Amino acid sequence: MADHPRRGLRVLYLATDAYGEHGGIALFSRNLIEALDADDRVAEIVCPPRVARGAIGPLPPKLNYDLRGLTGRAAYLRTVLGHVLSGRFDAIIVPHIGLAPIAWAAAKLTGARWALCLHGVEAWPAVASARRRFFGLRADAIVSVSALTLGRFRSWCPVDPARCVVIPNAMDFTSYAPGPRDPVLEARYGLTGKRVILTLGRLDPRERYKGFDEIIELLPELAPDVTYLIAGKGEDRARLEAKAAALGVADRVVFAGMVPEAEKVATYRLADAYAMPSTGEGFGFVFLEAMACGIPAIASDLDGGREAVREGKLGQVVDPRDREGLKAAIVRALDQPKGVPDGLDYFALPAYRARISDLLTRLVA
Repeated sequence: MADHPRRGLRVLYLATDAYGEHGGIALFSRNLIEALDADDRVAEIVCPPRVARGAIGPLPPKLNYDLRGLTGRAAYLRTVLGHVLSGRFDAIIVPHIGLAPIAWAAAKLTGARWALCLHGVEAWPAVASARRRFFGLRADAIVSVSALTLGRFRSWCPVDPARCVVIPNAMDFTSYAPGPRDPVLEARYGLTGKRVILTLGRLDPRERYKGFDEIIELLPELAPDVTYLIAGKGEDRARLEAKAAALGVADRVVFAGMVPEAEKVATYRLADAYAMPSTGEGFGFVFLEAMACGIPAIASDLDGGREAVREGKLGQVVDPRDREGLKAAIVRALDQPKGVPDGLDYFALPAYRARISDLLTRLVA
């Protein structure tokens, strides 16, 4: 790693959401902000979020979390502009391609170098446009959570590979560990004496790539003591309930709704297998959470989920279009002893913070 002589750095982080929100990008942003906060060179991180609907909670000491832009796009732009005009910034990071134009303009005004972060479908060829290509080509660094997403992005936005880096998502594993089932949750969902397949995710009709359908369709062929627990909310629930009823497995599919953060670990511990045979995941924090709770994981080989299980080193990888292969993977996982897989610490925060430190060096050098 290069020497780090520069100190007192100010970083502008143009968040979609972070503190006060749930979901993968919010967690990504919190991890990245906290990695910057832990860097001795950084004096201040200025972050005006676009959305923050929940309780904010404790914030890192170097973070200026400016909520004045929450009322709309115009308010957000005024807030960002006020910060840009009020003092220097040494680096700018934007965690979503939709905010790339603002990051580019801020970089022009400040002279700071900027990094664009990529996650999944928002950077895949289906969203390609001349406008997005324009800004993608002008980022000083492209940071992708997976090699798959980076490759798909570069297929329509041919950024110089020297400006690209893959920094996989990371987690604070201290709150996650194997443990017994919570009898209250077990009774709530009717899971006593059942073997449980679990998937966490939004039930969004625009995002029918999580793999819920594929698992429901397999249930009639699995042992009768196998139940499918779906944790998440959304408008697609009624369709999935109707599908389960049509297949005669309505009593074996449990819809938990959105799981409160305080119950997340206990919900993972209800499972005997975590399966998300998806086709549109950029990475999948949920795989890390499940494996940290000792739950055998099944990911797809068609999207970034395969990188969350390290191409099969930490969990199984299967083609979700291969019905027999998926069924066999589920049966193996249900029979597999629970336990945290060796090598999961690849995604721990210390390694992640070192990677973010290298990114900052790239931007301020």
